[in-house]
Amino acid sequence: MKTIKLLSLFALSGLLFTACSDDDDTPEEVNEEEVITTMTVTLVPQGGGDTITLQTQDLDGDGPNAPEVTVSGALAGNTTYAGAIVLLNETESPAENITLEVAEEDDEHQFFFETTGSISNVLYGDADGDGNPLGLAFTMATTTAGSASITITLRHEPKKPNDGTLADAGGETDITETFTLTVQ
Repeated sequence: MKTIKLLSLFALSGLLFTACSDDDDTPEEVNEEEVITTMTVTLVPQGGGDTITLQTQDLDGDGPNAPEVTVSGALAGNTTYAGAIVLLNETESPAENITLEVAEEDDEHQFFFETTGSISNVLYGDADGDGNPLGLAFTMATTTAGSASITITLRHEPKKPNDGTLADAGGETDITETFTLTVQ
């Protein structure tokens, strides 16, 4: 009987030592999400005309104030625009250019463009190192006069490649905004 008790004690102590062993695994690197307070989209008409600027600015982040959304003017009908996106963290002084981080981590980011109305298409103008779309640069074509909207969403760690939709991409939204536009 003494032998059985002694063996049970050894087995129990072996489990305790196994469960309490040092963890030699290297901890995963923590990559904190970007703080983005401002997204500025510049649309330059190919062939000349007025440059249009779309901007969303939310200086209090998740605070009580809604983002300030501005559109500098109307888009021209039947025109193709070269688009460029700049992202800033204006909670820091001077403002941190998050665009550089998104470009550097291009395999972990992708912009998505959803349009309505008088916009015929949006095409990616850049890609990550694997040839998947990024979206810091793009072209957008308008059709005839009317109303339109464009929703621009930056996803962090989307599935790549994807079918170009937010539903297929997954990942986490870093910033999203819908801009209401007029096409003349």
